[in-house]
Amino acid sequence: MEQSINWALIAPILIVQLILLVLALVDWMKQENTRGPRLLWLFIILFVNILGPILYFLFGKKE
Repeated sequence: MEQSINWALIAPILIVQLILLVLALVDWMKQENTRGPRLLWLFIILFVNILGPILYFLFGKKE
């Protein structure tokens, strides 16, 4: 039995993930200081899927 992928459910999640990733990376590049090591936040943004950019905006970005 072949399973088909329901793109109507997956596409919005992928689009939101891509937008969050791009926004977080752009903001990370502009920020001189972050809460914690800058390089660590880069890895979190890149490798922790949807939660990485959200965590960066909530906890990593200095006001």
